[in-house]
Amino acid sequence: MNARTAKDKASAMPMSNKKYLWIWVPLLALVTVVVVVANVAMNVATGWIASQLGSGTYTFTNSEESEDWDTEYYEADYPDLEAVDAAALGLVEEIGAGGIVLAKNDGAALPLASGAQLTMLGRAAADPVYGGSGSGSVDTNSAVTARMGLENAGFAVNDPAYAAIEAYAAENPRGYIEMDRPDISTYNIGEMPIAGYQEQASTFAQFGDAAVVFIGRPGGEGGDLTQDMTDWDDNAQPGQHQLELNKDERDLLDLAKQSFDKVVVVINASTTLELGDLQSDQGVDAILLAGSPGSTAFNALGRILNGEVNPSGRTVDLWAADFTADPTFVNFGNFLYDNVAPNYPVPVTESATSNATVTDEAPFVNYAEGIYVGYRYYETAAVEGFIDYDAAVVYPFGHGLSYTDFSWAVSNTELGEVDGTIAVTVDVTNTGAVAGRDVVQLYYSAPYTPGGVEKSAVVLGGFAKTGDIAPGATESVTIELAVEDMASYDYLDEKAYVLDAGDYVLSLREDSHTVAAGTQPIAYTVSEDVVYTGDDHRASDLEAVTNQFDDVSAQFTTTGEAGKIPVMSRADFAGTFPTAPTGDMLVADDAVADGFAVWDHEGAAEAFEGDMPTTGAGSDLSLIDMRGLAKDDPKWDELLDSLSVNDMTAMLLNGAYQTAAIGSIGKPQTLEPDGPAGFSSFINSAINGTAYPSEVLIAQTWDVDLGTAMGVMLGNEALFKDINGWYAPAVNLHRSPFAGRNFEYYSEDPLLSGQMLTAVANGVGTKGVYTTIKHYAMNEQETNRVNNGIATWATEQAIREVYLKPFEIGIKNISMDVKYLSDDEGTVSETTIGAAGIMSSFNRIGATWAGGSVALMDTVLRGEWGFEGFAITDFNLYPYMNPNEGIHAGSDLMLTFQPSKSFNDDSSAKAVADIRDSTHNILFTVANSNAMDGLAPGATVAYTPPAWVVWQIVISSVLGLLILAGVVMVILRVRRHNARTTVTVR
Repeated sequence: MNARTAKDKASAMPMSNKKYLWIWVPLLALVTVVVVVANVAMNVATGWIASQLGSGTYTFTNSEESEDWDTEYYEADYPDLEAVDAAALGLVEEIGAGGIVLAKNDGAALPLASGAQLTMLGRAAADPVYGGSGSGSVDTNSAVTARMGLENAGFAVNDPAYAAIEAYAAENPRGYIEMDRPDISTYNIGEMPIAGYQEQASTFAQFGDAAVVFIGRPGGEGGDLTQDMTDWDDNAQPGQHQLELNKDERDLLDLAKQSFDKVVVVINASTTLELGDLQSDQGVDAILLAGSPGSTAFNALGRILNGEVNPSGRTVDLWAADFTADPTFVNFGNFLYDNVAPNYPVPVTESATSNATVTDEAPFVNYAEGIYVGYRYYETAAVEGFIDYDAAVVYPFGHGLSYTDFSWAVSNTELGEVDGTIAVTVDVTNTGAVAGRDVVQLYYSAPYTPGGVEKSAVVLGGFAKTGDIAPGATESVTIELAVEDMASYDYLDEKAYVLDAGDYVLSLREDSHTVAAGTQPIAYTVSEDVVYTGDDHRASDLEAVTNQFDDVSAQFTTTGEAGKIPVMSRADFAGTFPTAPTGDMLVADDAVADGFAVWDHEGAAEAFEGDMPTTGAGSDLSLIDMRGLAKDDPKWDELLDSLSVNDMTAMLLNGAYQTAAIGSIGKPQTLEPDGPAGFSSFINSAINGTAYPSEVLIAQTWDVDLGTAMGVMLGNEALFKDINGWYAPAVNLHRSPFAGRNFEYYSEDPLLSGQMLTAVANGVGTKGVYTTIKHYAMNEQETNRVNNGIATWATEQAIREVYLKPFEIGIKNISMDVKYLSDDEGTVSETTIGAAGIMSSFNRIGATWAGGSVALMDTVLRGEWGFEGFAITDFNLYPYMNPNEGIHAGSDLMLTFQPSKSFNDDSSAKAVADIRDSTHNILFTVANSNAMDGLAPGATVAYTPPAWVVWQIVISSVLGLLILAGVVMVILRVRRHNARTTVTVR
């Protein structure tokens, strides 16, 4: 008998049965596909989803034997978070009091009389610039306004004039930098035309004790200030830029001078502006440089205006008269190679989850000015007769006035050997009528031979800020300088640091240009050249320093070679002054083009000669057992052997604002928010804390003790918010005043930047919080920063002496004291670790991505400086930032969430070895942080998944059961139908 085919059966079915199958079979298939795809997607994107919905909790339980041991490794100085917040607001005001610079004060115009009637003018009076946008932004919704600061100091404020400004500002937004969106960023100044004051002019007489004119400039991550205002200001003259006063501001100042006998200007900006006209204008009586004030520093402004606080801030940049004449001006902005079109593979997951704009452009920037940045150029060019200093400079670096006067006298000088230190003790006497603080600055001038190693005429060697000195009183301060710090880097001949023979002249100065009255230069003689190489390397280095950036230096020429970047030289400023790249300089050679190529992970794996590391071996050790142990202790190998590759990669690829938990070794998830002006989070607003001033205003204090106090206060805040790490401080330099992120960085000077970084980091470290100092390195402009990574070209001398120097100072001087349990009886011991974290940058060092530069991330950072912590990338969304290249070079943690990034290779011996090394670096830092608070060796851990995981399981299970039931129903329905069907054989 022949069986009927399935097609015959189906055609023999009643129409109702066919309809049943046509509807339910596709529906069941669709639901099945949706469930499978959704679960796969959620598993792939677990890191990102957890960042939004939570990652679950690990519950740690100490053993009965250890329950009475002291596991509180860090203690808060305040009873609760409210008390911390209150104290922090006071500290912000103190920073403002110590950092606001009195730049001009003709005829002792300030302080103003108590209770004076004031008229506030200028947009920034009602719409201040509190900070900047991006990762360095802070919540200032409850901040003290400029008006409140004045009124809190007892001044009466012209309300009609203020209300007019406030209404105008609300309707006319100023320019705003949208992160990495130059197409929609705006640059209009937004100042109210003076016609807006017409109706309020009649009130000026009543509030006529002084006009306080506020001039503001914003900044922001992902964009720079514009060098051309043509498209943003109808009154702009050809060549007008954003950092000079526009017509509305000049008209406003004219109105103020015509209407008031006393005019005070407050600069509310964290970058320099062109203020030459105001400084020389006799109608402008006083100028204050207030930076960006954060929560409460406007209270300090009011107290400076009324004389309750004597200003003691100093400039952290040289304020030039004409920015277009600065050697950096023509080499800042948008430059692209004509002949390079990089093409990076973009995984589907990455392009779907990233806002990255993938282009085929190859941007670059030339640091053609070499070491001559800021005051190093202007002071040297003046010595060489290339510029008229008084015409070129408005305020020197380190400038600041006071309501009192001081005299200095050197009371002791100790000149150590070339392997030692120089110490200068200065007696500072207040010769005025009111108490005040002073800043003593020590500069050195190294012997220079024309055509030899480039040297600045003066370099800041050290500084000290006094306490509050009463009239007639004296305070002694001592400044120490390591002799080796006066060495210059010779990248052409010796390829090492060299302390040239000759006389080094040390001078005490009020600022970079003004030698203090009554002081004499101090000579330090070096009898013969000292070359710091081999075993005779500098004492502060772990190993000898020699050229590591020859590929970068190779793009420069000292002989005029075509297509190369001329190096600016003190021997011939006129002949070597930087020009914008044109012609052959826009054509990359093969070595540059190769740097933009995709990293060859397969070649790296083939060249690797090591063995496959052990993984998944199991161990009784947990992370708390490692606390206090040296990084090379054998127990680390046992712990790392126990980890699976999946555990390690899940942590390395999910590093945005956290390090992920690893349950098998009892590693908790850590929390690491932004940013340099206080804790800030795009993900969890509950983390957002006190808004500190911009780093510029912090640095203007020249007070490392205040920096330490800020760090300690943030550490206290961290303990109450379970914060373990901090993406800060930031120590890139103010190479150009147009850099949009200058508000996040301290200064143009590496020593001042490094000292402030160290103070803040050491302060927050007392509470077990590790810092990831950023952005390492040479990230001095925002334009093209993520456009395949901007290639940054500088000589190795400039790289080492200027741009790496603040990072070097921090790495060598940051430390964290670590309490740990050293035996099975609960004995508390203490050790010290060094700097624990650093963040690499978007840009390239030469043509190599900074995060993938072995020279930067390993040889210099770990080999020369002895860094033992972990390195995290900047936000790793972009295809040129290759995770395998990163862990190969020494960037351990990817600031991203899966699936934004994945490893090209996680199975070769090379890849697993790199993954293991990176894991070791992270675990070492976390083990010695406050993340271990409350834990003792032997603690057990239990994991409770987050609610969304539970719902995922429940919903998937329910849908799975429904699908199964549907399939069963279809099968039964078909079988019942078949059982009723009579098969006729003919």
